[in-house]
Amino acid sequence: MNASTEADAGEQVSALRPGLWDKAKERLESLGAMTVMTGQVLQRVVRPPFDGKTLIFHIESLGVRSLPIALLTAMFAGLVISLQFGYFLARFGVQYTVGRVVILTLFRELAPVLTALTVGARLGSGMAAELGAMTVTEQVDAIRALGADPLRKLVVPRVLACLLVMPVLTVFADVVGLVAGAVVVNTQYAISFDLFFQGALDAVFMQDFVSGVFKGAVFGFIIGLVGCFKGLTVEGGTEGVGRATTQTVAITSVAVCLADFFITKVTLYL
Repeated sequence: MNASTEADAGEQVSALRPGLWDKAKERLESLGAMTVMTGQVLQRVVRPPFDGKTLIFHIESLGVRSLPIALLTAMFAGLVISLQFGYFLARFGVQYTVGRVVILTLFRELAPVLTALTVGARLGSGMAAELGAMTVTEQVDAIRALGADPLRKLVVPRVLACLLVMPVLTVFADVVGLVAGAVVVNTQYAISFDLFFQGALDAVFMQDFVSGVFKGAVFGFIIGLVGCFKGLTVEGGTEGVGRATTQTVAITSVAVCLADFFITKVTLYL
């Protein structure tokens, strides 16, 4: 009886191993293919010709239309952190220093990360769905058949647009979050705007601001690459487009958080 049970367990384990190995192999192959595509995109970015009209179109469609959600997220982030830090700092009688905490938190972390997570989900999923639909309907193959380069025509403008748009959205998020924080601190704790902004400006340095903007650029590059890669590698028809869209949101969120850790570590060291 025991021997048969052990044999059954061994058969189950042996049945699971190929499945796990196949999944791991598939993930590694996808990572390798994405790395190759990244190198190809970087080569095409620095080599002419450049399609300025297409780039401007994607900047408008990806950036300007994402501005409301970015500003709304930054506003609530500024409100919440100002309310929280003001409450805890009031315990020690130093609530007048809340501006310093708010501006450093926004500039270095919350503005770029929250903007990337909220706006990035919209941008990445949209690009994955758009390119995925083109892949399923064989429009990408038609571009290749006509002698054009799909990466230069479809991927490069979108990646460059994300790379340019995300730092700008981060700057807007910095400003809106800081103003929202000043308003809630003034109404909740009777701290004047002058005192709030004076303390904030005394605490922040240019490298704090540049660190957040640089993070926004890196996050934009990651979002553009992941969205385009998942769109161009769609399999399984329209159902595959849906899977690629949801996978893009999950991958970009994890990649942004992981990149944020390493960038923070490097910038603090420097």
